[in-house]
Amino acid sequence: MFALYKREVRSYFCTPFAYIVSALFLMVFSWSFIRSISQMSSSTLSFQFPAVFYNNFFFFIFLIPLLTMRTFAEERKSHTETLWLSAPIRVWQVVLAKYLAVVTVFGLMLVLSLFYPLVAFIKGSVIVSSLICGYLGFILWSLVCIAVGMLCSAVTDSPILAAVFGEAAMIFVIILDSFAETQFVQSLPWLSSAMLWFSTQHRFAAFAQGFFSVSDLVFFVSLSAVVLAWIVIVIEKRRWSRG
Repeated sequence: MFALYKREVRSYFCTPFAYIVSALFLMVFSWSFIRSISQMSSSTLSFQFPAVFYNNFFFFIFLIPLLTMRTFAEERKSHTETLWLSAPIRVWQVVLAKYLAVVTVFGLMLVLSLFYPLVAFIKGSVIVSSLICGYLGFILWSLVCIAVGMLCSAVTDSPILAAVFGEAAMIFVIILDSFAETQFVQSLPWLSSAMLWFSTQHRFAAFAQGFFSVSDLVFFVSLSAVVLAWIVIVIEKRRWSRG
């Protein structure tokens, strides 16, 4: 599994793909950071990152499918998927290796973003608890989106379609809160409560405000695991259908 993980990570950095996505991510993060700084009043003594993380994620969801669209769809399209489908390796190991590879690329992008908190520390002061919880919530929310993007890639043989499906799924996740607040849903309290319970945006809000919530942590990790399990089921079904 580790060999497959290394191959997947290498496949990102041996092409301009990861560098382009990283550049786009830093461009969006820079824009959010600079805009937040420019809106501060002269009497503000501390800079908080929650707004930067929150606003940045709405743009970052358009970049995550670019990282995940090739994970399975590209191999199905080039017919190289049969190599590991027929190999003596478990499907869950393949899925986990690919997932960890995408998470690694994403993690390196976040490391680059640490430049901005450093600037804020040098030029002013930062609420550390808010910064740490903001990063943690941002990571947990992104882990779910990465898993969802990989699931979209696993059900098609077109990377472009995988990206489109991934964008649609993540937009649905984002607007779930707004839909839960509509008059129709509010008229059904049980439906509104259920939608808010599954809302990743609602759960991220606690981290963005600098609060650590064990229940929200368990939710994000569990949801990521459930989506990864769906990917394994999809691939196992395809594997057995081929005999």
